[in-house]
Amino acid sequence: MRVAVLAGGRSSEHEVSLSSAAAVRQGLEEGGHDVVTIEIGREDGRWSSLGEPVTLDPGRSPFDVDIVFPVLHGPFGEDGTVQGLLETIDVPYVGAGVLASALCMDKALFKDLMASRGVPQVEYAAVREGADPAELVKRLGLPLFVKPARLGSSVGISKVGIAEELPAALALSFAHDPVAIVERMATGIEVECSVIGNREPLASSPGEIVAHADWYDYEAKYTPGGMELIVPPRLADGVIERVRELAVEVYRSVDCSGFARADFFVEDGERVLVNELNTIPGFTQTSGFPKMFAASGLPFSELLDRLLELGLERYREERAYRF
Repeated sequence: MRVAVLAGGRSSEHEVSLSSAAAVRQGLEEGGHDVVTIEIGREDGRWSSLGEPVTLDPGRSPFDVDIVFPVLHGPFGEDGTVQGLLETIDVPYVGAGVLASALCMDKALFKDLMASRGVPQVEYAAVREGADPAELVKRLGLPLFVKPARLGSSVGISKVGIAEELPAALALSFAHDPVAIVERMATGIEVECSVIGNREPLASSPGEIVAHADWYDYEAKYTPGGMELIVPPRLADGVIERVRELAVEVYRSVDCSGFARADFFVEDGERVLVNELNTIPGFTQTSGFPKMFAASGLPFSELLDRLLELGLERYREERAYRF
C-alpha cells in the first residue's frame, strides 16, 4: 500500500512522535509498502512533507495514498482531533475513531467511565485549580502521583512523598492541563498488554515493566536501558489471563478499534487494577506495544500490515452506513 505516516504534532510529545513514526516508517518499508512521512509542526501545526506544504482535499488522501497512519502522541493527534479531520475529508486511517481517541486521552473521563462499569482501578481524584491539597491527602493518603489529565509519556507527572510537595506537583500539572489526576501510589508491579482488532480484539502476552529508576518516568521510558520489559510477567498464569481479559474488556468498553496498549498495576501478586488505555502507544525502540506482540509471535512488519488491514476494514464497514 501507499501509506502516509503522520508524525510530530503540536503537543509536548512531539519528539517522541517523531521517533515512533521513524520506526513505523522503517517497518512499513521493510514490509514492502510505499511510505510518505507528513510532519505536523510543533509551533504552528503546519502539515509538510520534505519541506513542502500538504494540501488536504475532501475525498482525496494526501499524495493519493491508500491510508493514513497517525503516529501522534498527546493532544492534537491522539485525542480525536486528527481522526475527526480525516473522517471529515473521507480518508481511511489506522487506529481508534474519534470517540475512543477522545475518551482515552482524557484520563478523568476514562477513569469515571471505568468506575461506572465497576472496573477495578487505583483510587483517584480529578481536580482543577483551587483544589484543597490537604483534603486530597486526607482522602487518598500518601504517597501520591499527580498527572495532567490529557497528556502521556509521563510529561508533567510528579511523585508526591510528603504533603508539602503536593501544591508544587499540582502547579506543574496545571501548567500542562486545566484538569489534574491525583491518585494513590499503587504498590506491586506495572504491567502492560497490547491489543489489536476491531470487533474481535486480540490481546498479546502481557509484559512486566522493570524501571531502572524510582518510578516509570519520561527518562525511564525513552532512554535505552532505562527500563526492562519482561514478557510474560512474573505472575501466576491465572493473573496473566486476568490482565488479558481486562485489556479486551476495557478496549471494547470504549469502542476502540485498530490497536491500543492497556496499562495495569498488579498488587499483592493477584489484584489487577486498570490504569489507562493508550490509543496510539509508542513505537520507539524502547516501546512495549510492538515488543509484546513480537513475543506473542507477531513480528513488527506483520503487525503493521495487520493494522493497515484493520484501518481499511473499519473504513469500509462505516461507509456502508448512510448518516
